Amino acid sequence: CLGSACRQAGASPSAYAKSGSKPAPARFRVLKTPSSARWRQRPSRARVPSGLLPWLTDSASLTGRIVERCRRFRVIVLGQSVGRAMLDERALLRVRAQERVWVREVLLVADDRVVVYARSMLTLHSLRGRWRLFRGIGGRPLGAALFADPRIERLPLESTALDARDARYHRAAAAAGLPDRPERLWARRSRFRQSGRDLLVTEVFLPAILDLPA
Repeated sequence: CLGSACRQAGASPSAYAKSGSKPAPARFRVLKTPSSARWRQRPSRARVPSGLLPWLTDSASLTGRIVERCRRFRVIVLGQSVGRAMLDERALLRVRAQERVWVREVLLVADDRVVVYARSMLTLHSLRGRWRLFRGIGGRPLGAALFADPRIERLPLESTALDARDARYHRAAAAAGLPDRPERLWARRSRFRQSGRDLLVTEVFLPAILDLPA
């Protein structure tokens, strides 16, 4: 938790049931479905819901932005494991099709409601260098570590609308326990660079994010 306005606290299953967003059990699966997403640095204002645009374009810490707008904040770790990157992820990280990467999946929970599914990854050889903190970060917010280190450079944000053709859409919806799946889920991503090695962070916004002040 990054600020006094928010207290880290666990949420009971009944709390999630009331919100309509009960997270799935913490188990990790490799995403194998090809992506149909087209990522852009400038999201179309005509397509993006007005309340969501600030979330997609704010280059500051997403965790910090959520913390400032809630009373209770929690990170639920879905999994941390070796896996394979999707096609568009491989292109950004410059890895081969069969090359393994380290993947971390979490849910960000604000006031007992799941608001973001986040997927972070980096190459295995990067774990032995400056990014070794990534392996042992556990349930701590990744953003707190990234934005506290002046040696880490953030590359430009990109955003897209994920639909049922994309595995990340299904993973986010299932992990958050969405009772009714929307036509699309908006997402953003960026790379964090340190000593020439990149950490890719993708953040998928769940419908409950619009219940927080923009």
